[in-house]
Amino acid sequence: MANIGATEWIIILVIALLLFGPAKLPQLGRAVGETLREFKNSTKGIMGDVKEEFKIEEKTEKEK
Repeated sequence: MANIGATEWIIILVIALLLFGPAKLPQLGRAVGETLREFKNSTKGIMGDVKEEFKIEEKTEKEK
């Protein structure tokens, strides 16, 4: 994302406006935001499970 400048973002937004129309853009943005939020929450849950699994393994190895 760092390689995309302001001009490129404007071009992308104009193309999106032409493709989807002004009425659909807020709905599209909302859907993308909800999808990213759900993905983020899911990965947090997975990472929590993995960390918990490692803690259990470390605990059992220390007991040996």
